[in-house]
Amino acid sequence: MSANQELLVRREDAVPLGIGHSCPVFADKAQNAEVWDVEGRRYIDFAAGIAVLNVGHRHPKVMTAVAKQLERFTHTSFQVSPYEPYIELCERLNQIAPFSGKAKTLLVNSGAEAVENAVKLARAATGRSAVIAFTGGFHGRTIATLALTGKVVPYKQGFGPTLPDVFHAPFPVPSEGITAEDSLKYLKGILKYQVDPNRVAAFIIEPVQGEGGFYQAPTELLKGIRRICDENGILMIADEVQTGFARTGRMFGIQHSGVEPDLVTIAKAVAGGFPLAGVIGRQAIMDKLGVGGLGSTYGGHPVSCAAALATLDVIEDEKLVERANEIGAKAIERIKEISNRNTSLPIENIRGIGAMIAFDIVDAADRTRPDKQTTQRVVSTALSKGLFLLTCGLHGNSVRLLMPITIQDKVLDEGLDILAASLTRG
Repeated sequence: MSANQELLVRREDAVPLGIGHSCPVFADKAQNAEVWDVEGRRYIDFAAGIAVLNVGHRHPKVMTAVAKQLERFTHTSFQVSPYEPYIELCERLNQIAPFSGKAKTLLVNSGAEAVENAVKLARAATGRSAVIAFTGGFHGRTIATLALTGKVVPYKQGFGPTLPDVFHAPFPVPSEGITAEDSLKYLKGILKYQVDPNRVAAFIIEPVQGEGGFYQAPTELLKGIRRICDENGILMIADEVQTGFARTGRMFGIQHSGVEPDLVTIAKAVAGGFPLAGVIGRQAIMDKLGVGGLGSTYGGHPVSCAAALATLDVIEDEKLVERANEIGAKAIERIKEISNRNTSLPIENIRGIGAMIAFDIVDAADRTRPDKQTTQRVVSTALSKGLFLLTCGLHGNSVRLLMPITIQDKVLDEGLDILAASLTRG
C-alpha cells in the first residue's frame, strides 16, 4: 500500500465523511505554484488552496514576516491585550477599501465568520432583519451562512431550518438564459410581493460567483442593487472572500463595476496561506455596536496579521494586479485554442476575469447539456498527470483555474500543457 493510500485509510477512520477532497493526494511540501506529495511526486497547483495562495506557497517575504512574529509572541487575544500588527493591518485595509469615506475593519478567522458578522452589522445598523442573496452564491457552511448560500446540494441537505428572513433572486448566467434585467425584475418582485423593503437590512452578492461557476455580476445588476439600496435605506455587502486581493485583476472584484458597497467581506488570500478573515465597512456601520458586540478569541491572530501585511507588500511590489490580467489572458487564449482542436472534449462558455478562469465541459451530442461525469474524469486525469484542478458550477461541469498569481511563466505553460492533454478525447 502506498503512502497516500495508507493516509487515506487513516483519514477515513478518523475524519468525517462530509469533508471532501478534490485532489486526494497528501501534501508534503510546496513552493510557489508547485506541491510535492508524501511519495515525492510533483504537482502544479491550479487550485491555490481555493484562491488562498495568490502570492503562492510559502512566499519568502510572508515566511520571513511570520518567523519574526513567532519570535515575539503567538497569541494574547486582541480582546485581552491588543497588539500593533492588528491595528496596522486594519489601517492598510481601510486605505484600500473599495468605497469612499472613512472605513474601519474587523478581523476574524474565516469567510463564513466574516459573512455572519457583516450580516450582524447590517442588522444592527438598520434595525432590520431580512437579507437578499442570489441563487448560485456561496457564503459559507454555518447555519446562518447556509441560508444565504444559493445551492442545495451538497450544502443544505439534512440541516432543517436555517436563518429566517432570507430571500434569493436569480443570478445572471448566460448559459441558463438569465440576464441582469431578469435579476433586477425578480428583485423588484421580491420587494413587492415577498418582503417589505423597510424590513430588508442588506443585499449580499459575490462580484464573481465562486462555487456558482465563475460568472461575473454584470455592472448593470450591481448598479441596480446600489440604486435599490439607496432608495430604501438598505446596505450592500460585497462578498470578496474568493475575489479579493488581485485575483480578478483589481484589488477587489467589485472595483470593475465602479459600484461602492457598504460592507466588504474578506478571507482566503488576505494572509498568504494563514487563516484570517474580516469585514471592511463604513465607519458609521462598523461603530454601531458597543463594546462586546464584536469579537473573536483568535480573530486577527498576530501571526496571520504579520503574514497579511507581507502579502499586501508582495501584491504591490510584484504588481500582482497586472500579473493576474496577464495570466488570465494567456490561459483563456490557450483554452480557446484547445477547444478548437478536433481531438478536444466539447468545451463551452470559456470565461474569466483576471486570474479567475473557468469553462464548461458539455455533452458531445448536445452541447447545451452539462457533462459532470466527464468533468470529474478530466480532473482525475489532470491529477494523474501532475496538475491540481477544481470544479464548480450549478451542474458540476465547470473547470475553474485558480493558479497562484506569482506562478512562473514556465510552470504556467507546463500546467496548461497538462490541461490540454487532460481535455483530449480518449
